[in-house]
Amino acid sequence: MASELVSPAMQTRARDYAHLLRLDRPIGSVLLLWPTYWALWLAADGIPALGNLVVFTLGVFLMRAAGCAINDFADRKVDGHVKRTKDRPLASGRVKPVEAVGLFAGLSLVAFLLVVLFTNALTLYLSFGGLLLAFIYPFMKRYTHLPQLFLGAAFSWAIPMAWAAESGDISRLAWLLFTANVLWTVAYDTLYAMVDRDDDLKIGVKSTAILFGDADRAIIGGLQAMVVLVLAVVGLQAKLGLAFYLGLVAMACLFLYQQHLARNRERDGCFKAFLNNNWAGMVVFLGLFIDRL
Repeated sequence: MASELVSPAMQTRARDYAHLLRLDRPIGSVLLLWPTYWALWLAADGIPALGNLVVFTLGVFLMRAAGCAINDFADRKVDGHVKRTKDRPLASGRVKPVEAVGLFAGLSLVAFLLVVLFTNALTLYLSFGGLLLAFIYPFMKRYTHLPQLFLGAAFSWAIPMAWAAESGDISRLAWLLFTANVLWTVAYDTLYAMVDRDDDLKIGVKSTAILFGDADRAIIGGLQAMVVLVLAVVGLQAKLGLAFYLGLVAMACLFLYQQHLARNRERDGCFKAFLNNNWAGMVVFLGLFIDRL
């Protein structure tokens, strides 16, 4: 009945916007969500405040969608030359660049208002850094082979924000979590970049997958090992128990499985390895959640 009240043109436009914002592909949102929850649960030493849980859950989905809009705006002239992205709404002309910028601004504003209305001053100040990182990351692949490092900072900025909202300050543990998540993001986004490496080389887009070359899997493995090590240090300093460390063991096993998936550097295998990181983030959260009960 509802679809009968909306014209076919409006339905098509809604689908294009949903595609632009990756509403049909939530992997980026959950990869943002798990480390945000790590921070909330650790800062609260248990169950965080309901208001913070709602604000940061909504904020993750809003800012990931905003990030996708500005990313496609930045890549609108190159996505058409990449097999995986040639049919995106901006690359194919179904959405105008000004619409993408408008969606980025609107979604960012809603996320900012959530912070203003429901958190504290420190979290508000930190939100400006998060907005800046979300805006500049998509343009970095034109200037550096380390755009994944900027993505890591953008994807990790919710950690000090969540910690500040829950505890009113930012402890050393928050920055250790931040470090672990930056390393993890560089590792899994390099796997993602390996999917497009051949196309990126042709069009001149830079990435860690290109920078690392034949050492890509070895460097990813080293980064993954450092993630587990830094999180183990977090566990020691926070006096976490067995459940948390079992979560880390599960994460390490999943990292080994990702190495297996990407062993031949084929597009499908690398993409499956990237997607598998959802489970890696989840098992760490489950271990932390059980430990803090």
